[in-house]
Amino acid sequence: MKQYKGHGSRDRAVIVGGGFGGLNAAKTLAEAAVDVILIDKTNHHLFQPLLYQIATAALSPGEVAEPIRAIFRRQKNVLVIMREVVAVDKEKKRVVLNNKEAVDFDYLILAPGARHSYFGKDEWERYAPGLKTLTDALEIRERVLLSFERAEETHDAKERKAYLTFVVVGGGPTGVEMAGAIAEIAHKTMLGDFRNIDLAETRVILVEGHDRVLPPFTPKLSHDALESLQRLGVEVRLSTLVSNITADGVQVGDEWIMTPNIIWAAGNVASPLLKTLEVDQDKAGRVVVEPDLSVPGFPDIFVIGDAAHCRNASGVLPAMAPVAIQQGIHVARMIRRGLRGEDRIPFQYRDRGMMATIGRAKAVAQLGKTGFSGLLAWLAWCLVHIMFLIGFRNKVVVMLEWMRAYITYQRAARLITDRSRVDAQNS
Repeated sequence: MKQYKGHGSRDRAVIVGGGFGGLNAAKTLAEAAVDVILIDKTNHHLFQPLLYQIATAALSPGEVAEPIRAIFRRQKNVLVIMREVVAVDKEKKRVVLNNKEAVDFDYLILAPGARHSYFGKDEWERYAPGLKTLTDALEIRERVLLSFERAEETHDAKERKAYLTFVVVGGGPTGVEMAGAIAEIAHKTMLGDFRNIDLAETRVILVEGHDRVLPPFTPKLSHDALESLQRLGVEVRLSTLVSNITADGVQVGDEWIMTPNIIWAAGNVASPLLKTLEVDQDKAGRVVVEPDLSVPGFPDIFVIGDAAHCRNASGVLPAMAPVAIQQGIHVARMIRRGLRGEDRIPFQYRDRGMMATIGRAKAVAQLGKTGFSGLLAWLAWCLVHIMFLIGFRNKVVVMLEWMRAYITYQRAARLITDRSRVDAQNS
């Protein structure tokens, strides 16, 4: 077993996952008398709320991601390991890596995130990619841009119609943002770029199983979002389920829609790593945690973010960045309290609201009992996301790109780079 050396007798806190929760936990432990080992299977922290803008060619990958090592360059008690954790041994207090090595811990913070769930139909993922990683976003971007190219080339009206049809499954924030962005690409950004196709024929269809989009928001804000989507030309199918997906299309309710462009935004499932804890999990695979976010019976193991089933007075906390951030800070503080011999306190989530953008100057914002939509909500959405981005350069570049896009309707990252996919479609 490889040994990761610390500072003699100091306790070791191992953090699994460099997302919002893991990152803030590590930062909060900066001045603590503890060695921190942060393990992630990628080398970067990803700002997931803006991932859909990579998928829709508004931003480039480097503008929403920052190398983890660069983030902790000046925090000397942090060691970063780029590996995947595949198992947790609660009794021996160690995590097992995908190279079969192990890392011992005194404290463990599990923040491995989640993956999109296909509700038992995992074979659909091949045809309907979800949006959780940079790889996912670039895959979707290639599909979207290539479809317009194929529509321009074909002389078959039926094929052209299929290429110009886009189906987004799931009416939560990700689905709403994706559908609105694709509609803007077709009806604004690329208007005039093609010679053989009429982009007014582009269909963007959003499918949602509930009776309204953005179910966590108030009914009024859901209605405002629906109207904004419809003004962009998005066809919204409510109270409708997808029953089959193939390479040729998707079954939406009673209608078969021919298209190679299906994007999945309908659900999440927690990391399979959590199963190795062998503790209670909910239907989404999240660990049912104690009030202080620890694992029942193992007070030195914490689970946070998308991996935690945590309740407050209003119910189970949603899988959102603000929840993960506050939980990461909380568990780090509980470790610091433990080092000082102080008692722990329960986690209390401070709800600062929810936001979702639908398109240019269109968004909805719910701040407690106050809700608003339109340009003001969009400006608030922009400000909040700029504030939470990691890195000064990213903040500046993203702000400038948004200003440019607002004025010109253009998207800076409309590049097709996967030649293997182009060649495969041409063969």
